[in-house]
Amino acid sequence: MQLNERIFKLKGVVQHYAWGGHSFIPELLNTGANSDQPSAEYWMGAHPSAPSMILVGSDWVNLTQLIKEDPANTLTTSVMSKFGELPYLFKVLDVKDMLSIQVHPTKASAEIGFEEENNAGIPLNAPHRNYKDQNHKPEVMVALSDFWLLHGFKSKAALEEVLINTPELKILLPLFKQGGIKALYQFVMEMTQADVNNMLEPLVKRAIRLKKEGSIDKTNPGWWAAKLYEANGITENIDRGIFSIYFFNIVSVNRGEAVFQKAGVPHAYLEGQNIELMANSDNVLRGGLTPKHVDVPELMKHTLFESVVPDIMKGNPGEGGELVYPCPVPDFGLSKIAMSTGAAYQAKSFSLEIIIVTEGSVLVNQSMVLKKGEAAAIFADTQYSLTATGNCTIFKAFVPSI
Repeated sequence: MQLNERIFKLKGVVQHYAWGGHSFIPELLNTGANSDQPSAEYWMGAHPSAPSMILVGSDWVNLTQLIKEDPANTLTTSVMSKFGELPYLFKVLDVKDMLSIQVHPTKASAEIGFEEENNAGIPLNAPHRNYKDQNHKPEVMVALSDFWLLHGFKSKAALEEVLINTPELKILLPLFKQGGIKALYQFVMEMTQADVNNMLEPLVKRAIRLKKEGSIDKTNPGWWAAKLYEANGITENIDRGIFSIYFFNIVSVNRGEAVFQKAGVPHAYLEGQNIELMANSDNVLRGGLTPKHVDVPELMKHTLFESVVPDIMKGNPGEGGELVYPCPVPDFGLSKIAMSTGAAYQAKSFSLEIIIVTEGSVLVNQSMVLKKGEAAAIFADTQYSLTATGNCTIFKAFVPSI
């Protein structure tokens, strides 16, 4: 398809996962609240399972197909040569309920796992498949609200304090002192379900009581353990993912702040709304807090058993109201552009960029209006300007220059 324009309105795909909310994404997209099914994620990009559409004239055209037909014009030959596709997937998330405890593989591990599952004849859409593609999945998130997540193991001192001060877990203290983080985590993740129930049932009951009393808050792991079961009661088989809530850092991120997740760092989103950008992959190894496929041995193979000090990024100031969030990968970059009425931002794309307006509205090249919730694809090597028609916030996904 021969295209004369360089900037196109983009329409993504809403994913209706069970943990999502019912109002945030529909209100952002101006589609009206959806009480029938949750709206968990809004995908923007060229992932094969849910490609975005762009408006060419009066027709909506598949972005993935356009990239395949004309990679030099859309991505540049250098990006296509290096990645073979648009290397990122851009999302908006609304986390009402906790997401799964998860780890993402390195690229080398993903390639091996993908080939092994192919050779084993496991269909790509099989619910028990771990590797949906050959890519790694580093990711960065920027909070759109007060946001809570689990991110990496606590320091050894903090872990020891948790074990000492949590009566039901104190029995694990000698194991931790002798074998460290890996021995502790491997033990609880490989426990029989009966032993998990015996250890965690009194912990959850106590946590629910303390949360009802108001004596614990979101900085306390018990608050989240209680949230998991307080509404519907304790299930017959208690989710071993609760151990991770106690062993991982509980991180509070303010609006506009960001956290990067590298391969091997165990994590889980707990609550809030965010912008998320990741490598173009759907490879997730899960260890609990989910009805989806859990593969503890595979998770353990790829987990970094080391203490992590969470790095909450404020963003590096650029020109025209831009804040750039450093991402130590070649696949993607992310920035936020905040402008007041009449302010302008100018840039030139290197590869394909996607922008989404989360507040206000903006005029693109004095010819295209993007309102709150609307997005656009900007093809490679395109000079463009954004002019604020009111106070507005825009998030931009891009490929760093090669």
